[in-house]
Amino acid sequence: MIDWARQIHIKNPAELSIMRQAGRINAAALAAAKELIQPGATTADLNAAAEAVLKSYGCVSPFKGYGYPPFPASTTVSINQELVHGIPSTKRKLKEGDIVSVDCGTIFEGYVADSAFTAGVGEISAEAKKLLEVTEGALKAAIEKMRPGNHTGDVSAAIQKYVEGHGYHVTREYTGHGVGRQMHEGPQVPNYGLPGRGVLLRPGMTIAIEPMVLVGTPKTRVLPDQWAVVSADGSLTAHFEHSVAVTEGEPLILTVL
Repeated sequence: MIDWARQIHIKNPAELSIMRQAGRINAAALAAAKELIQPGATTADLNAAAEAVLKSYGCVSPFKGYGYPPFPASTTVSINQELVHGIPSTKRKLKEGDIVSVDCGTIFEGYVADSAFTAGVGEISAEAKKLLEVTEGALKAAIEKMRPGNHTGDVSAAIQKYVEGHGYHVTREYTGHGVGRQMHEGPQVPNYGLPGRGVLLRPGMTIAIEPMVLVGTPKTRVLPDQWAVVSADGSLTAHFEHSVAVTEGEPLILTVL
């Protein structure tokens, strides 16, 4: 059981400015990892590229040393049926047709940014392309609901409706979450829910929204390394994530360049 801080922390404009800077650094780290995605690259190569960017800004990742057993890297790199939390390794090489998810966190001046993407390795199947499009589309639909007066249930329902409307499944065990001084703050934002339910969204709330989508089943299992989460039936999975702030107007995506 992950021991999350459940409190909801409303950020002031100065704090949001710092989180926006953290988000830009995180985006740059992910961009560096993405540039290396090609057949023959190892998952450790992708992690090293992201770590180099963090180091250049004097930053570290909240992932490294997190949990038990302590997570050993600054990113999670997950391939095909691995939904989240894949441990980077020099032994794992990307192959033509794979899809790979990279999730990275950044701590900058005491505040956390958290985001992820999934990309194809070379030419990928039509099914894999559709999965990536649907998962990223679900993230966009959820971000649109990050407006004052809505509830976390509106965000969750937007993900579920978009994903299930395309014939795929959302995970039940893993969720989006508040983000700020801690990597995991309140509120939890599952990938399924009912409109109008949950926590009322207010300006200054910052949430990491992360659709985690599976082709064949919502069920998952954890590998013996105690970290990597895979689809129970071995089907393809995808994961996209942005840290997003509620403002008086349009949602503010923090984790873009």
